[in-house]
Amino acid sequence: MSGFGGFLLRRAVGTVITLLAISVIVYVVFYVTPGNVAQITCGPRCSPAQVHQVAEQLHLGDPLYVRYWHFLQGLFVGQDFSTGTSLEHCAAPCLGQSYQTGQQVLDIILGKLPVSLSLVLGGMVLWLALGVGTGVLSAWRRGRLSERVLTAITLAGTATPVFVIGLVLMIVVCGELQLLPFPEYVAFTDDPEQWAWNLLLPWLSLALIEAATFARLTRAAMLETLAEDHVRTFRAYGVGERAIVGRHALRGAFAPVIALNANNVGSAVGGAVLTETLFGLPGIGQELVHAVKVVDLPVVVGMVLVIAFFVVLANAVADVLYAVADRRVVLA
Repeated sequence: MSGFGGFLLRRAVGTVITLLAISVIVYVVFYVTPGNVAQITCGPRCSPAQVHQVAEQLHLGDPLYVRYWHFLQGLFVGQDFSTGTSLEHCAAPCLGQSYQTGQQVLDIILGKLPVSLSLVLGGMVLWLALGVGTGVLSAWRRGRLSERVLTAITLAGTATPVFVIGLVLMIVVCGELQLLPFPEYVAFTDDPEQWAWNLLLPWLSLALIEAATFARLTRAAMLETLAEDHVRTFRAYGVGERAIVGRHALRGAFAPVIALNANNVGSAVGGAVLTETLFGLPGIGQELVHAVKVVDLPVVVGMVLVIAFFVVLANAVADVLYAVADRRVVLA
């Protein structure tokens, strides 16, 4: 295949290979460790009988490649877990079973995922709007007072931790001005209006940090594009500055923004721990921290795999959008 179809096929195959490689690394890091792997997996409160049961479920007596194959089978076809008196089937994609709560790991993740996705996707809309808009304006007004002010603001935003911005916003907006309620997650399906109102402050906290990075990147890319020969040609033919910036320079500068945004969205699904903890949002990041504290290894492994999946998927989507924005990428 050639052209755009071939490009999509290559990216799809590369994505699958990357995910398989990540699963190997995660399995080796967490399940091939010094010490009693069954005891670590089950947790410190498990009895010897429970530890023995976990060792059988993990096939610890088999060679490493056989153990990994059983792990991979769980992801694609599911597996059975012994509860002591009966067998419980875990449907694919089976990420294991929490030995702390008895729940299937996938059920735990699906219960937390809407919170993290709500936080990240809402924040993404704001950080793109604020960051790209500020970067374009800063490049357009280069050398003027407004450009210096915007540059100083973006530098301050990059240097300020998210918990500082979040605390200031809660004290001022929720406490002093009482414009918004203190955030308390409400499901979108229950009340869309309350869902948005309660997430507005976390969105702003996350977006103000990320927007600073996007503003600096957009400004640098815009200045580089505005200095190219074809832009000077447009000016020589009398094309207006707004048309040059909006139709030509912005499109050329948007490719690095797509790549950075994909990386941020993928990593933020599980990486917005501070934001979730600060505002009390029961998302994946907060659940991952809790699983590490109680040494719930199956939950940790499952969440690491899910976060890796979102990072890889986001970058694959970015590659496709990059190719749409610049057709030369298809031929690379």
